Amino acid sequence: MTSKRLLAVAAIVESITGLALIAQPALVARLLLGAEISGAGLAVGRVAGCGLLSLGLACWPRGEAALPALRAMFTYNLLVAAYLASLRVSGDLVGRLQLPVIALHTVLALLFGTVLVRATGALQGRR
Repeated sequence: MTSKRLLAVAAIVESITGLALIAQPALVARLLLGAEISGAGLAVGRVAGCGLLSLGLACWPRGEAALPALRAMFTYNLLVAAYLASLRVSGDLVGRLQLPVIALHTVLALLFGTVLVRATGALQGRR
């Protein structure tokens, strides 16, 4: 998979997730974490949705995939996979979609990591 296509897939997934959080943060929390949210949790969920939508739009590939976008998606996917896995291991917040989401973010982190290693190696070879 090319870095441009990988960025496009990740940007679409994060944008859709962001829109879902903006529209229905309680549903996303229930499916992902197996917990109900209300009040301030709804507001924080919508703010997170705005952030994910923004990340997706900012990382949408234009021409060649830019290193900052690759780094941002790598970091995001790595951290989300690690955090959700820690929640799963602790058993505190476990939802029906949590395991597939952990798997998806782990795979994306590995793919972005591989692309970054290749891209930075190619850049160092040009110097």
